[in-house]
Amino acid sequence: MTSPMQRALALARDALGTTSPNPTVGAVLVMDGQVVGEGVTQPPPGPHAEVVALRQAGERARGATLYVTLEPCSHHGRTPPCTQSLIEKGVAQVHMAVLDPNPLVAGKGQATLEEAGVGAFLGEGAEQAQQLYEAHARYITTGLPLVVAKFAMSLDGKIATATGHSQWITGEETRHHSNRLRGVYDAILVGIETALADDPLLTYRDSSGTPHKRQPLRVVVDSTGRMPPTAKLLAQPGKTLVATARIPPEQQALLERAGAEVVALPGEDGRVDLHALLRLLGQREVTSVIVEGGSTLLGALFDQRLVDKVMAFVAPIIVGGGQAPTPVGGVGIHHMAEALALQRVTVERIGDDLLVIGYCPKA
Repeated sequence: MTSPMQRALALARDALGTTSPNPTVGAVLVMDGQVVGEGVTQPPPGPHAEVVALRQAGERARGATLYVTLEPCSHHGRTPPCTQSLIEKGVAQVHMAVLDPNPLVAGKGQATLEEAGVGAFLGEGAEQAQQLYEAHARYITTGLPLVVAKFAMSLDGKIATATGHSQWITGEETRHHSNRLRGVYDAILVGIETALADDPLLTYRDSSGTPHKRQPLRVVVDSTGRMPPTAKLLAQPGKTLVATARIPPEQQALLERAGAEVVALPGEDGRVDLHALLRLLGQREVTSVIVEGGSTLLGALFDQRLVDKVMAFVAPIIVGGGQAPTPVGGVGIHHMAEALALQRVTVERIGDDLLVIGYCPKA
């Protein structure tokens, strides 16, 4: 039988990507061993998960126990504080998986509940909840989005053949999994070489191939303004941002007429300033970015230590070819001792492919 906290975590997990910039929270109210209310955070400016569960429970909330994936808020934001609602409705105990890293909360919610005589307990489901809120934690404490480098490669580390053919390296299950990831993140980031070579749609689609209503922001890093106004991604639902260092005015006008927003973020090296791009995305309340290539962009992000997490799909195939491209370009390192060693590494199987997940150490 699923525990109330596991049910709350499942509710939050299923709704990931729908509540940004708010964290996605799951809540379950239990009275005498029976679930009397449950909820998940609604898209802004909708109510938080605790309030949804309280409304469903009604009078049955009095004396009940709440299981919630994140510490209830204790401050006025887009909505009133959830702690006050819990106290007013007479909830007896609150079991929270993790504290909210938001400096406006960060333990204050737990303290407020305890001061009101509500039992407040911490830690059940903490490891799963920390994974749910890794983007929220990064964004709320730094103002920057979580940057996830995602790529698929063969067992010998190739992303295409020497002739540039790349469809398909991984199996169908992995491709479906990759598509679902687009529904979780606020933005998809690609380099201009990928945009030109693949002419991708960069959309989040259902099983029939139809784009979902909510689409992540598409971001193309195009330092010299080579993005064609006929690119397929410009005709898709959702928004596209083209980040450039320099672009002819007539080319910018064509892209804007095709529906793109063009932003100039020149760096000292004549290319897009990636630090500035991430700051801009953070200012626009983009809490997470998944980078889907190519090797030049990934290399630059790794060289500048801007990647937070890696998701590498490895297919059991051998491509070969000395000129066949690899997933990460850039300057790289000179000595193996300088290699970026991922932490908290996990490996899972998706069909015949492997998914390796790891986190980049922070200075």
